[in-house]
Amino acid sequence: MSKVVLIRCESYEYDTVKTSIERGISLLGGISLFAKKGENILLKPNILVGDTPEKCVTTNPAVFKAVIEILISAGVNVTYGDSPAIGKTSKAAKKAGLARVADEFNIKLADFKTGIDVFFDKGIQNRRFTIAKAVFDADGVISLPKLKTHGLEKFTGAIKNQFGCVPGVLKGEFHLKLPGADDFAKMLVDLNKFVDPRLYIMDGIYGMEGNGPRGGTPKKMNILLLSSDPVALDAIVCRLIKLNPEYVPTIRYGYQAGMGSFLKDEIELMGDDFESFITEDFKINRKPIKSYKSGFLSGFMNNRLVSKPYIEKEKCVRCGVCVTLCPADPKAVFFKDNDKSIVPVYNYDNCIKCFCCQEICPESAIHLKTPILRKIINFI
Repeated sequence: MSKVVLIRCESYEYDTVKTSIERGISLLGGISLFAKKGENILLKPNILVGDTPEKCVTTNPAVFKAVIEILISAGVNVTYGDSPAIGKTSKAAKKAGLARVADEFNIKLADFKTGIDVFFDKGIQNRRFTIAKAVFDADGVISLPKLKTHGLEKFTGAIKNQFGCVPGVLKGEFHLKLPGADDFAKMLVDLNKFVDPRLYIMDGIYGMEGNGPRGGTPKKMNILLLSSDPVALDAIVCRLIKLNPEYVPTIRYGYQAGMGSFLKDEIELMGDDFESFITEDFKINRKPIKSYKSGFLSGFMNNRLVSKPYIEKEKCVRCGVCVTLCPADPKAVFFKDNDKSIVPVYNYDNCIKCFCCQEICPESAIHLKTPILRKIINFI
């Protein structure tokens, strides 16, 4: 039976965070179950981009520091890193407050720039990956995800955190090749099975609701979650925010792939009372994801029924990040006549609905809009 530990933690005050994480690890059986003395363990926080901790885009430095101290006390050698969506890992980690913590303990930034090609024979959807060298340099991985919403997959948590093990621009290739939520989720499940973190510690003291994973609103959740089962951990979070876990593709396919369980009677909850963490007003799309990718009407259906990104002109600062990161060829979002003084525009005929633009917009100026026809069908 899978075990998920829920620990109440109401602030990022360091001593409180460390005591909470120590309690959670103890309930799972102790740190020695996940890291042995002398081993090299890679910490994989969520460093989507270089944003300050207050924005709740990245794993909080207090959580990161607590796990480092616990591992060092156990005689474990620690490295850390991630491959952000834009920019260098070192700069993103510095802005997120993680580099300062790492420097305090002389923890080295692992190599997330060099990629190693691998064939994963246990993969179901994807068997070939290019994985950051950092993963191979370590004896094991401990994942430190952040509780956030996500435009494409609804929810980004334990399973999706390992996408950062794919170096830099190669992420865009996956979005181009696998634009649909279902296929992309299957790839994430295969990737997670390959990286196979030993332990997941989710930072949900403050999560992110609404227009996540970067442009949403911080939401106080007062919780840390720990488990060796990413499917169960993500499913429990979904139930806390009143989202059906089966509506999250990574959870559904993770269960089908035998990576873990989301069924209530197959998960043992430990720690603090589940009911005390339920947050019914958490802002997230609770409707099932619809995909239209087969048959001669697929293009028609996709453009008229699937949510599409749009730019809120008043918020747009014309930074061009959305244009740069759009993986479509030709690009779906662009500066008309190459005029960077005006707000970018969309050609939805080119849009693959990967929502990379919405995911990474630094001003939360890009939102997902439900087409009128879809609204009518939903109402009916």
